Amino acid sequence: MNIRVIWRNSLALAMLLALSPLACNLGNWTISTVSPTAAPTAAPIPTTTPPPTPLTVVNASEIVTNGVALIDAAGLDFAERRVIEVYQRVAPSVVNITTQVLQRSFFFEVIPAEGAGSGFVLDNEGHILTNYHVIEGAQSIEVNFSDDTVLPARVIGADPRNDVAVLQVENAPPGLLAPVELGQSATLQVGQRAIVIGNPFGQFGRTLTTGVVSALDRTLQSQDGRQMSGIIQTDAAINRGNSGGPLLDSAGRVIGINTAIFSPSGTSSGVGFAIPVDTVRRLLPDLLELGRYRHPWLGVRYAYPLSPQLAQALKLPVEQGLLLVELMRGSPLAAAGVRGAQQEVILGNRRLYIGGDVLTALDNQPITNLENLETMLETRYQVSDNVTVTLIRDGQEQTVSVTLTEEPTQ
Repeated sequence: MNIRVIWRNSLALAMLLALSPLACNLGNWTISTVSPTAAPTAAPIPTTTPPPTPLTVVNASEIVTNGVALIDAAGLDFAERRVIEVYQRVAPSVVNITTQVLQRSFFFEVIPAEGAGSGFVLDNEGHILTNYHVIEGAQSIEVNFSDDTVLPARVIGADPRNDVAVLQVENAPPGLLAPVELGQSATLQVGQRAIVIGNPFGQFGRTLTTGVVSALDRTLQSQDGRQMSGIIQTDAAINRGNSGGPLLDSAGRVIGINTAIFSPSGTSSGVGFAIPVDTVRRLLPDLLELGRYRHPWLGVRYAYPLSPQLAQALKLPVEQGLLLVELMRGSPLAAAGVRGAQQEVILGNRRLYIGGDVLTALDNQPITNLENLETMLETRYQVSDNVTVTLIRDGQEQTVSVTLTEEPTQ
């Protein structure tokens, strides 16, 4: 759209221009002035302009830095070659997973339904890593390899809370299993390259997408309502069917298992999430040996996160911690003599249960709320570990030694 500016007062314009030798800014319009025309002078003697220097054509393979070709003969730069190498090496390790589940129709008839996801080869023993939600409730599971070999699989270990499952395939032909290399997630940095290989929509096997690590230490809610911590966020395209596939670094090492996306449409919106590989490493020994992960626990059933206002009202010497209300019977804290609430009071319009111990630290790491405590237990400890719990009882600080046990299944 063309916009014309019509000046109603030419005198005002002339005065405005006279006051500004360079330019004046009128709202969104910048009016630039022109310097006065100089008196005419003798015409300059024409000179011959030399012809432009012809461009030098350089072969792609000759563009080098420190002896390394930036662009190769195929027109590929270093970053492209790196991604191609990763794909060629890792794609044979990535599998498509198909499941059969039984569902009830609108008329309550039991009918089979098919699901699809991704996974990757863990070792030469036929173990496949994927998400728990990919195989949850499956009556049968099939694994499709890169050469179109299809093998039945069974679940040998699963942890719904962390959305990780291990499958087992039998009688794999020689050379079929191509294990991945597990990397580390503790050293990841925001901005580093992230590569996804998977089976989007259950139809496009071993599709590659790339992006970066967008954020670290995100939290997601697990199936049992707990918080999954340390989650990796990436903008590499992740769609339905990519669940269970690997998130890779630029060296082709697994840094996470793709697990979820944030998208109102159900397709990639540039916000995907992966379970960090360090979490997977922690789970694997139990999953392979026991078929489950033994979650360590202390046995807190109910507790209040302490605030400065609540601490002042209860005349406590600390302003943060976990005010215990009830402990699970037979729990590690109960066995160590830690106490829950002793009385009920009305504070303002709130009914509170007070008199219990206030947990303030676990091995000198501050406890601020129940989620913070559970995250520490999940990420730093294992069953049978001995921990030192710092607490406040009757206004005095105490420490108690506690041995962690396995959290009972609900």
